[in-house]
Amino acid sequence: MTMKSAVDFIAYIQRMLVEGDFTATYKYALLHAIADVCVESPNITVNSKLIISFDVLADKMLRLYWAQARPFGRQSEQRLLHQNNDSQKQIAIIAAVQKVQQTGIYNINQLYKSPYYKSVHSVAKTALKNGPLWRLQILAKKEECFLYPHDKGQKHIQLNAGIAGYFREFYHLITYLARAAWIDKISSFKHNQQLVGAQANLPEFLFGQDRKALGYAKSLLQELQQNTCFYCGKKLKHDAEVDHFIPFAKYAFDLGHNFVLADRACNNSKRDYLASYPHKYKWEESNLGQHAKVISEELSRYVECDVEKSLAVSDWAYQIASSSTSNLW
Repeated sequence: MTMKSAVDFIAYIQRMLVEGDFTATYKYALLHAIADVCVESPNITVNSKLIISFDVLADKMLRLYWAQARPFGRQSEQRLLHQNNDSQKQIAIIAAVQKVQQTGIYNINQLYKSPYYKSVHSVAKTALKNGPLWRLQILAKKEECFLYPHDKGQKHIQLNAGIAGYFREFYHLITYLARAAWIDKISSFKHNQQLVGAQANLPEFLFGQDRKALGYAKSLLQELQQNTCFYCGKKLKHDAEVDHFIPFAKYAFDLGHNFVLADRACNNSKRDYLASYPHKYKWEESNLGQHAKVISEELSRYVECDVEKSLAVSDWAYQIASSSTSNLW
């Protein structure tokens, strides 16, 4: 397949969301998962063809659905949100994850170290292959394999030339569109409407941060940074806050090595900006170098800790900022 233009890519994504048949939320999750893997993959060139294994995609799907398998709503009327148009049967990934959470496993990183991971991952992979993987690219009931060929004899998909680069370039747009469509779909199911209608925090519930994880990170960072602000170096008093070095607004997943401790003034000033290159070099030397091991040891129970992935995400973020001449903080 010849490489298409960025306009072709965006037009296809738009058509996919409008013309695709979405009876459940799996396709949004798969689109989001592919975008995440592209950002986390190093050495992507303009014409790259990226191979993504079913195992990796299934794991990404689990991460996206993990928080969504918890009851939603006010304390007196909490229940699971349905992710399909069948009011009697929940989608398989949510059902499997909920069962695991009922054993007392709160955090997905705890799942990895438990005996349940293999079976839950198998459920996710089966759901992926039986559902969205070969249906995502059916538009107006016609198969149009713009993103990847439908080679069902493989254990992976291979993104066509240039597609991974476009997912990286338009990551924020793609994930925004996927999440917005996901939220609309959940809200459209009649059996969810009474519950969703009473709540204003559905986006935060579906895609928000794990505040408990930030609490664990805070105490560790106070020790590693000797209770000083990562950015200005001042001693921290009662205004210490955990900051996502690569802003959460740019990459909406918690990575343990991405956390730094800052005073409130610096954190509020930095907001959703990327920090300047001196701060980037300092972060790489500290979190990805000197303190990488202890961060993994202390936080891997609560958030994903992967030095190479953190570096790949930061390289992607700064590459996009450079190409778009964005201001740094």
